[in-house]
Amino acid sequence: MLVCRDLPALRTATATLRDAGRRLALVPTMGALHAGHIELVAAARRAADAVAASIFVNPLQFAATEDMSRYPRDEDGDLAKLRAAGCDLVWMPPVDAMYPPGAATVIDVAGPSAGWEGDARPGHFRGVATVCAKLFLQTGAAVAAFGEKDWQQLQVVTRMARDLDIPIRILPVQTVREADGLAMSSRNRFLTDAERATAPRLHAAMMRAAAEILAGASVAASVDTALSGLRGAGFAPDYMALVEAETLRPLDARRGDGPMRLLAAARLGSVRLLDNIAVG
Repeated sequence: MLVCRDLPALRTATATLRDAGRRLALVPTMGALHAGHIELVAAARRAADAVAASIFVNPLQFAATEDMSRYPRDEDGDLAKLRAAGCDLVWMPPVDAMYPPGAATVIDVAGPSAGWEGDARPGHFRGVATVCAKLFLQTGAAVAAFGEKDWQQLQVVTRMARDLDIPIRILPVQTVREADGLAMSSRNRFLTDAERATAPRLHAAMMRAAAEILAGASVAASVDTALSGLRGAGFAPDYMALVEAETLRPLDARRGDGPMRLLAAARLGSVRLLDNIAVG
């Protein structure tokens, strides 16, 4: 497994792969890898001839109120996991390689970035779209694998690549969950034991609400009941909403005719949990 820490090394490595006729799949990460990330590597391996993973804690996607230094980091552990997963290449750029002094270009994606996480974390998707565009162009990957857990991010990146004619296929990968239903996340390590025992109630509440909606219950009533139960269990919900899967437009009054997702974000102690499920 080759580890690249500067652009010339990365470009040499990716050129070698292309010269050998090997299609490259990219798994963008911010590190602190868990089984969900390793599933992304496995999906990428099935979709291409070689797999690159990036590890970069992107300052552009952290709001002024968020502490980037608190984001978990484990370089040695991450590299060991990627090596064991059969990753071919790891791109670990320093900040000044991604954003050189004087850099003045960012990417704003309208449409799917509006609302939900876009409201809760102003500027977040600008940072996501900008760094992903750079990673796609730097690596020349033919495929990029993204987890469905961050559903809105997946839609933003898909729209950005499509609108900018970047020749890359965005590969969605199903959310990987713990045995009790909790969506895997690097931030779960910050849950206390008591909070970890409570955390799966978010997914359970979403599953009940989705079942009620599919059975014909009011969307608003089902969501309100779920939110009330979460507050009673100690969560501080930001939102729960039924939306059109691709556009993320809310479906407050009735179910939609096409694919739908139930989105939710809720804080439990110091940890903000994010989840979504398909409905129907």
